[in-house]
Amino acid sequence: MTSRVRRAAAYAAVSTLALAAPVLEWASAIAFGAVAVGALSVTDGPVFELFARPADRQEGRLHGLAAFGFAAAAIALLTSFAGLPSHVLVASVVVVGYGNLAQQIAWRFDAEPILRTGAFVTGGLTAAVLGQVLALRVESVPVALPEVVFLAASGALLAGLLRSVLFARDDPLVMLSVAFLLWLFADLTVVVTVDGIAVAIAVTALFGYVSWALDAASIPGMMTGALLAMLTIVLGGYGWFAVLIAFFGIGSLSTKFRYEEKAARGVAEDNEGARGSGNVLGNAAVALVAVLAYAAHDKFAVSGDVFLFAFAGSIATAMSDTLSSEIGGVFDDPRLITTLERVEPGTDGGVTWQGELAGIAGAAVVAGIAALLFESVGTTGAAVITVAGAGGMTIDSLLGATMEGDRLGNQSVNFLATLTGALVGAGLAVVFLS
Repeated sequence: MTSRVRRAAAYAAVSTLALAAPVLEWASAIAFGAVAVGALSVTDGPVFELFARPADRQEGRLHGLAAFGFAAAAIALLTSFAGLPSHVLVASVVVVGYGNLAQQIAWRFDAEPILRTGAFVTGGLTAAVLGQVLALRVESVPVALPEVVFLAASGALLAGLLRSVLFARDDPLVMLSVAFLLWLFADLTVVVTVDGIAVAIAVTALFGYVSWALDAASIPGMMTGALLAMLTIVLGGYGWFAVLIAFFGIGSLSTKFRYEEKAARGVAEDNEGARGSGNVLGNAAVALVAVLAYAAHDKFAVSGDVFLFAFAGSIATAMSDTLSSEIGGVFDDPRLITTLERVEPGTDGGVTWQGELAGIAGAAVVAGIAALLFESVGTTGAAVITVAGAGGMTIDSLLGATMEGDRLGNQSVNFLATLTGALVGAGLAVVFLS
């Protein structure tokens, strides 16, 4: 057993303390706090050698273990005094502890990066499911296995995503992020069926792997897309997922369209078109919020269709912007949208008539899919979604011409554009369809 595997196994053992939370209650925070304080007093010896990460060795203190313990203690305090469910505490801590252990075992066998990430998610998911079941049984609470698996899968995917872009020393941030996400889902009392969660996990795994294998996304981008896909299927439904996957599929194909020519012109996406997590979130974060709001729409006394049109409007915007950039980028003589003066290809805010037509067509594709899959959309609703997508695309170009670079980054511009599409879609739906 290598030192990295031993260290990961030791951290996993510490995370197992979370299983005592249903019995110890507030005292579980004391237990994790004691681990943290004790870690700071250890400067050498076998315990130090077992838990020390490279940075700990340089500093002569087990800061990594101390931070791990303090983060777990903070989550335990939320359980005792803020209403965070005990099984969420268990899932949030063990998903990191055992996910890291599974990843280190895969690393020992020189597994590819995609397999190491898959090992983390699988190990974390398995530990989170078993941990939640044990915690619920101790509390004599009926175990709804589909909901337990959904929480475990959501936590494992989020943890895997964060671990793919952060360092091992950031595990406390990962644990806290997972805890807050799962707390939200537990509060929503999401209804999940056995078939639904099984299909969601299978489709998510396939979607993630295919996007990575085809170089449509980097590993962080793949993890982001996989998390979005699963949440869309479970919280929205298959129709919502079909709209989302249409964007990812067509958008990825358009990125590859005449890629070498775009690269020569300096307008191609970096990394041979593979989308990173920032790009995926910039285009889909608003859609994710719309899905979450739809799942909780009964709490807002707002029709779920409003959030459906917000979702479709944001995706239509993302599709429009992607196609207008990727298709328009191969044509000469772009003009700045604010002044119509000729600019160099790749200039922020530069548009071509071919790109604009491609963008409108992309919005129309999203609108057509939504009209086919949702009875509440219809012809008028499809027109609303198309207008929302074209409007969001226009805002993207205007922001690019006026604010991108000095004030806003590309991901921020994408976020604001998709937010505009969502608001336009929801607003027009209320006016014309209510």
